[in-house]
Amino acid sequence: MAPSVGPGTVGLPVESLAGFRRLWDCPAVAKGVQRRVTLTVFRAAFFVSSQFHFTINPPNMTRHLQRDMDRIQREMLSLSSLVEEMIDKATLALHERSDQLAREVVESDELVDQREVQLEEECLKLLALHQPVAGDLRRVAAVLKINNDLERIADLAVNVAERVRSLSAFHQFPIPDDVRLMAHLAKRMVRGALDAFVQLDPHAARTVMRSDADLDSLNVSVIEQLTATMQQHPELVPAGLHCFSAARHIERIGDHATNIAEDVVYLVEGEIVRHQHSEHSEPPHRYAPR
Repeated sequence: MAPSVGPGTVGLPVESLAGFRRLWDCPAVAKGVQRRVTLTVFRAAFFVSSQFHFTINPPNMTRHLQRDMDRIQREMLSLSSLVEEMIDKATLALHERSDQLAREVVESDELVDQREVQLEEECLKLLALHQPVAGDLRRVAAVLKINNDLERIADLAVNVAERVRSLSAFHQFPIPDDVRLMAHLAKRMVRGALDAFVQLDPHAARTVMRSDADLDSLNVSVIEQLTATMQQHPELVPAGLHCFSAARHIERIGDHATNIAEDVVYLVEGEIVRHQHSEHSEPPHRYAPR
């Protein structure tokens, strides 16, 4: 059967990525320690397959420039997988009130910081040595910006984990269901934005951008629910504030996923779409996890 190929898939079957996502979300795999490694290898393979079809690259690219571009791409894919793992653990820790998972998230932050600095240095070195232009320059600029967003997402995952540790003293506090929906949507947005980058798919990137309105709507709902709870039970105000803070950090993760999606559009189309959401947005609707 001939593989179906969608926009920006640069020759790799759409079913490959969809099938991998189904495997990724399988409960048996959800807590596996090899999850990050598997995602890194998959995205790296996707990236390698794109090199001979990546139309942004000029045909006269030097061998050394190509080598350095490949290296920063691999390093960014590795960093993105580590950050996704932190998001998974932080949101799971919030759902299960797991102090152990929260500690693991906090401990991972130093490694992310180190890799973020290393990748930025590699990008700056590439710019100084090769002075790329046109599509290559956009590609390096996109990696620099996405690198920064990934580091901020990791920080926000740590913030969520710290709120989990604070909430551990309030076992009876009811966390609104919309917080769980927010976490699910934020994770989906981050994965969707990174997949759009690997596939060079601006249509998928715009889908992520449109999802931000749904996440904002859920955040408003959480604020209303927490306000009502704290008004009815003043003794739960400290726990309510911790939960409110966690929800706000999750909402900010979605904002950074939107930033990454905007960078994908810029990388592929050369169009800066920041602050233009009103042209592409749809009215928010009640989010239901898939």
